[in-house]
Amino acid sequence: MGMDRVQKGIDITGVAPDSIAAELDIAPGDCLLAIDGQYPQDLIDYRYLIAGENVSIYIRSGAGKEYLYEIEKEYDEGLGLEFASKCFTPIKRCQNKCIFCFVDQMPPDMRPSLYIKDDDYRLSFLDGSFITLTNLDTADMGRVAKLRLSPLYISVHTTDSRLRSRIMGHKEAGAIKERLEELAAAGIDFHAQVVLLPGINDGFYLEETIGDLIEYWPRARSLALVPVGLTSHRQGLYPLKGYDKKEARKIIRWGQGWQKKLRKRFGITFLYLADEFYLRAGEPIPDRAHYDDFPQLENGIGLLRLFYDDVAELSLPQTLGRPYSITLVTGISAAGAVGKLAQRLQLVGGLGVQLETVINRFFGPPVTVAGLITGGDLLEQLQGKNLGDTLFLPAAMLRAGSDVFLDNLSLKDVSSRLGVDIEVVAGPAEVARWVWGKGGEGKWKNR
Repeated sequence: MGMDRVQKGIDITGVAPDSIAAELDIAPGDCLLAIDGQYPQDLIDYRYLIAGENVSIYIRSGAGKEYLYEIEKEYDEGLGLEFASKCFTPIKRCQNKCIFCFVDQMPPDMRPSLYIKDDDYRLSFLDGSFITLTNLDTADMGRVAKLRLSPLYISVHTTDSRLRSRIMGHKEAGAIKERLEELAAAGIDFHAQVVLLPGINDGFYLEETIGDLIEYWPRARSLALVPVGLTSHRQGLYPLKGYDKKEARKIIRWGQGWQKKLRKRFGITFLYLADEFYLRAGEPIPDRAHYDDFPQLENGIGLLRLFYDDVAELSLPQTLGRPYSITLVTGISAAGAVGKLAQRLQLVGGLGVQLETVINRFFGPPVTVAGLITGGDLLEQLQGKNLGDTLFLPAAMLRAGSDVFLDNLSLKDVSSRLGVDIEVVAGPAEVARWVWGKGGEGKWKNR
């Protein structure tokens, strides 16, 4: 255990009420120095080290005093400590130079953290973030196998060795099948994604990629096809084009053939298309059964199906105790889905509802998802409008666990300058709870 690590420690940012840590008077601002004499490198180590019935933890208080606690507890009982990050040692950075990298398409002069590219297997296991495997060394692979860090989420893009190296700008990228073979041999499951680049990794190469990946079944648990995301900030970058309506429809039709075969072979759809393909094609989102257990929800696959289903199942009052007016805000992609929510809400007596669709000026109109709308775009396009009593924003617009937009404007800034209260919600059910909380009367009747 290196002394530099012990001296620095791991900052404790929260302590769960009625937990072991709370009983020991450990508090936010204290530091965790060691567990059973070992320094955990991440939340994975931490959970493993505290699992036993007898645990010793070394803590430095905010005042600088150090304490050793010998703890007896139930097996697998947590301590109640919370940390700012899930990795306590430096994040593994991306070493690739992908021709489609979204970070390279970011506007200049944003906060430095937005330009950091992570490619860390620990975050893949803990958060479901996608990794490329190009920086996974022997020790990392050994740890993945030993601790059974499964499933992982892998950005494959293509299984053609030369093409993958060219797309990703990394000589090790071509060894993708060898790396997947290692994972499968170690009993590690994985979900895969392909960012589709028209005219580059589609057609023959895509057929080959799918054929290769299904050979890893059941270790390969799903494959997502995602259209390349392009911003208006691509000066000097590799020339790429996106998918138009006709091409998106072609992908859907082609995908349906594969999905039919795979469902017959594996009993699941396995090959899932991003919601964006259906939106661009102007075609309906598949039904719930198509998505099985929604294995790639964080990749924007099946989110709209869940949203539509949640809207259909809403419990809403017939009337409000007193009149209220609200505004729902979204991006272009989800405008149709949020419009369905607005229609349902408009049936509540005394509730005025309007929908505002915001165009992304910050990244450029090609970017249509609500999660990349900035505070500046909201101000530019909503200022001066009658937004009612409350403005509803999707939680995806804000940095996780914060009240800050991508352009560093805070929720408070935007609320103050627009002159309206803002509610941040994760979905239709949270909107419905808010409506009930405003004095809803009577029971909702389906109409």
